[in-house]
Amino acid sequence: MLAVGLESHGGPDVLKLLDLPVPEPGPGEVRIRLKAAALNHLDIFVREGIPGIRLSYPHILGSDGAGVVDALGEGVVEAFGLSEGDPVVINPSLSCGRCRFCKAGEHSLCEHYRIIGEHVSGTYAQYIVVPAINVKHFPADRMSFEEAAAGILTYLTAWRMLVKRGRLAPGERVLIQGIGGGVAQACLQIALLVGAEVWVTSGSPSKLEKALAEGASWGVLYTDEDWDRQVWLRTGKRGVDVVVDCSGTATFSRSLKLLRPGGRLVTCGATTGPKAEVDIRYIFWRQLEIIGSTMSNMAEFEEVTDLLFSGKLKPRVDHVFSLEEAQEAHRYLEAGRHYGKVVLRIP
Repeated sequence: MLAVGLESHGGPDVLKLLDLPVPEPGPGEVRIRLKAAALNHLDIFVREGIPGIRLSYPHILGSDGAGVVDALGEGVVEAFGLSEGDPVVINPSLSCGRCRFCKAGEHSLCEHYRIIGEHVSGTYAQYIVVPAINVKHFPADRMSFEEAAAGILTYLTAWRMLVKRGRLAPGERVLIQGIGGGVAQACLQIALLVGAEVWVTSGSPSKLEKALAEGASWGVLYTDEDWDRQVWLRTGKRGVDVVVDCSGTATFSRSLKLLRPGGRLVTCGATTGPKAEVDIRYIFWRQLEIIGSTMSNMAEFEEVTDLLFSGKLKPRVDHVFSLEEAQEAHRYLEAGRHYGKVVLRIP
């Protein structure tokens, strides 16, 4: 099978088109013939090297994938009702199902938690084998494989972070940092679905315009030196209820200062760097919450996919590249020109 993988860490040029054996499904597993794989910033971090994570080479990138069931392992038909040819999406979260967190329904806190494409090989390939519990049928007559692939990791992450962990409520005001990326764009849709008022930041006037057209109430360029003061004054110096900050170093300390007393900052990443200086006095005096979140549990996977497949949430695909153009796709994502998801079409 054709796949794009790496055998060392580095820039986009380490991505190589490989010819690898087609994997065979074991008991309880499914082999999927992939049609599309969506890119995430996680792919870039894995490609560059994440401290503490050792890869088995060649390592195939990609957490998001959509395709058709190609082969079933022992026991799959009886337990999961899947058939060959079914169009499916993949839940990228791998959990043991046995530890105390899994038994409590918190699969993303699993003691043996892994993510497809990060800890094990992923979806930049013609075929992948995954546990049958990690796949779900999607309505291929109402959404494309590219849209289906684009709607999983970011929407799972955004839903858990904003709704379940961040407890965003109707009528609250949320500031989303860096609109345009997959998670931020998913947060915009989810916040509007909840009934919140959405403000956004971006480094691009065109991205602000697109966010406003999609329902955001106001936006500001974070390239303005005083962007945070503009936000603060617009709130009447009261602050916002929730800030979504997955940027990290560049914005984190300012984001904290923009929260109202009792406000919440939610985060699932640190694209501009993992370290930030904060004034602890703001945290205890205003009784702020800093809430971290990663991926989702199985119940949230069901919730989010139901919303996606019913059209209440709609993945936005910015650009589609071929599998052979994976290097170019990575460069495009890193340049930050996208608004929505970057997707690979798999031959």
